[in-house]
Amino acid sequence: MGDRCADRCIAIFEDFPILEDCAHSLIGPKVLHQVPTESITTAPSSTTQPLIHFPSVSGFLIPRPNFCSNLIIFTHNGYRILSYPICLSSSTYPRNAYLFNFAFVLDEETPFASYTTVTLKLASLLRTLEEQSRFLSNDTSPPNSGKIYSLCEVLMEDLNNYSETQIPIDEFNTLNIKLFPTYPPPPPVLPHHVPLSTVKLADLVDDNWDLTMLRILPYIDGINSVKQISLRADADYKLTRKAVQHLLYYGCLQLLDIFQFKAIYAPTAEISHFVDDPEVQAECVRYVAIPTEYETGDTTLTKGISETRVTELYLALRQGLTVKDWYMAHESELSGIDVRRFITFGVIKGFLYRVHKYALSPSALKSSKAAKKKQGWQAKGKDKSKDSSTPAAGGLGLAQYLDGTHCFDQICTELMISEKELTRKLKDWNDVQVMHR
Repeated sequence: MGDRCADRCIAIFEDFPILEDCAHSLIGPKVLHQVPTESITTAPSSTTQPLIHFPSVSGFLIPRPNFCSNLIIFTHNGYRILSYPICLSSSTYPRNAYLFNFAFVLDEETPFASYTTVTLKLASLLRTLEEQSRFLSNDTSPPNSGKIYSLCEVLMEDLNNYSETQIPIDEFNTLNIKLFPTYPPPPPVLPHHVPLSTVKLADLVDDNWDLTMLRILPYIDGINSVKQISLRADADYKLTRKAVQHLLYYGCLQLLDIFQFKAIYAPTAEISHFVDDPEVQAECVRYVAIPTEYETGDTTLTKGISETRVTELYLALRQGLTVKDWYMAHESELSGIDVRRFITFGVIKGFLYRVHKYALSPSALKSSKAAKKKQGWQAKGKDKSKDSSTPAAGGLGLAQYLDGTHCFDQICTELMISEKELTRKLKDWNDVQVMHR
């Protein structure tokens, strides 16, 4: 989970509901166990304030039988309660039925997605144990004591401290639970994005890895785009994109843009932090220096690159200045520096951003909309003719990208053309405007 002490309470509830006519009325709903004690209910003489007001939520924790076998999640008094009530019918029970519920109580702001799986697994296990050996209903231990209470104690302690647990129940059953961390969804992965590994991927590989993942790993080098990786690995693009998304979700990758000398980069406001942080400057020097082999054969970083030097070079980047022109103006200062790694470091740290080029053409937008409408007619069998209203050099494929939201990198990658060829094709649209942002 990452956050420790996420579980505030674990409780087990039970009831013998009336499913059929039965004279037995001595047994009713109750809190069987609660960890810590007095978290749900307290003794009359106790001064402890329970986490929740049990009478207000008892209808959710010990619901009617027709609400059982459903995941129930609700919030109350600043806490979130997750449970999965189970109702078993049998003539061996006092009222021909037995209802029990295992509940987690978490702080309302605690991410709870991983707990839903745990709740379902515990409910399934307890149901199996109850059906096999009456594990819950035959337990005669007083509340908050005995083997079931001990199980709850160990479960809560292990999940809070280690995010996992392994508890032997009996000779044939063991409880194995792990709270897997929940990460935010990864950003969209586009063909022109360049994945850069942030961990040593080769060390993570095992026999269970997906075949597509194994094929693309050698080409994830911070240079190849997602489209190039799929082509070089001879892998399906959609599967390649999913594999990259998977690695991105777990923080194994970072997405960059395609490095080109005709690209433009400029500092962000974060450049001030880089200027004031000697440790990051030293890290930059180690990252961007071109290795040199000495007589001993050891690989050592080129000497003579100072923190002041790299800082001045970053500050020299600006809007309207391509990497090529910047390089020509500072060729001597860039001696011994890997320019691609120099730019990449700034982008990774967030104090450099890429100034992309976009194309906007009102006539192309109209043409694209008309072509999409015509494709709809063709799908219905009304029109089988080819579209010839758009410029031959640009074609419909290019027209759909001229809405000012697709950068040149994306257009060139998806249409598999060079920027020079793209610029030539744009001349066929008289009203096209190229923007930098």
